[in-house]
Amino acid sequence: MPIKKLASALVAVTLLALPLAVLASEGAFEPAGNDVRNIASLQRGARNFMNYCSGCHSAKFVRYNRVAADLNIPEPEMKKNLMFTSDKPFETIRSALAADDGKKWFGNAPPDLSLMARARGSDYIYAFLRSFYRDPSRPTGANNTVLPGTAMPHVLADLQGVQTIVYKATEGSAGKGEFERFELADKGTLTPAQYDEFVRDTVNFLQYIGEPIEAKRKDLGIWVTLFLLMFTAFAYLLYKEYWKDVH
Repeated sequence: MPIKKLASALVAVTLLALPLAVLASEGAFEPAGNDVRNIASLQRGARNFMNYCSGCHSAKFVRYNRVAADLNIPEPEMKKNLMFTSDKPFETIRSALAADDGKKWFGNAPPDLSLMARARGSDYIYAFLRSFYRDPSRPTGANNTVLPGTAMPHVLADLQGVQTIVYKATEGSAGKGEFERFELADKGTLTPAQYDEFVRDTVNFLQYIGEPIEAKRKDLGIWVTLFLLMFTAFAYLLYKEYWKDVH
């Protein structure tokens, strides 16, 4: 095989090893800084998801016993403290809210979050959960700069507090102007740094359930890439040896 084709194949395999969500969201939002190898963070994220998200959102592509095994959570502890909508560890994570009720109350049924991190990227979710602000014109009393007009209420307001939005003053502008920053109008039970860590753990868990084998895939990808690099070097040397007399 010509050396150029070998190099092209190597590049293609390397690109396939990259998470599509990272490629899609790179540079768009502040990095979440989460790490799916951090088991303690994933355990906290599982707690956060089950206590604050599973009331409305499902994760129908992941099973409780898989989460328990991957995150080093004993199944009895998982069943006692984290299984609120199911009785069997082999069942998937279901929402406590019926789809019809969600559509009636919020206008749209809350989406399943199994693949949300893969679809939107971890940075997007991290930004979204930190960007709610007070908006009396909305039915829930809150809006979001990342997803304007969102039907989702600010379910973490007791932790973060309530933010107001500050716009840049633009000379001659009749509208609100350009977004500048948030201001904390009402404090929550967590400090801003603690809330960011809470959201980061939650995002970490959402990234994990989107691809439970991500860490293993990346480890395997490193070895595959090293093998291909070594194979390419040997193939090139063999190519030079075979064709040295022709040239």
